[in-house]
Amino acid sequence: MPTTDDRNAVTTVIASLIDAWRRHDADAYGAQFTQNATYVTFVGTYYQGRRDIVDSHRTLFAKFLKGTQLADEILDVRFYGPSTAVVTGRGDSYKGSRPKKLTKVQTYTLVREPDGQWRIAAFHNTKRKPLMEAISFKAAPALVPASQK
Repeated sequence: MPTTDDRNAVTTVIASLIDAWRRHDADAYGAQFTQNATYVTFVGTYYQGRRDIVDSHRTLFAKFLKGTQLADEILDVRFYGPSTAVVTGRGDSYKGSRPKKLTKVQTYTLVREPDGQWRIAAFHNTKRKPLMEAISFKAAPALVPASQK
């Protein structure tokens, strides 16, 4: 049975990820992932392994994401046994003021490794398409998630 300490440890991993992004520290960012983690970006790029995640973020922080911060909102934390957690949230990178609406939906699968540390084993990032959602919901109201009814 997961404890409050487990939940805090899992959410601390996400907070550490955001802090590493704030500092543009690709090594600290990558340290939050397992050695064989998978990472899927919102554009569909698939990275395999911590080294790939670190190297890609080193480049991103120097170029496309230079000067950005990471906004995150945890929507749900669920545990599947004592060593697996799934975190669902919203997020976005930004410059200047934090955006009011976060445009990406993110899923993190975390595992407790043999050293007792929680790390991200898989990450998936999806860009929301609010107009397409609205059209879909209008055409087929049964598609509206229960949480939005």
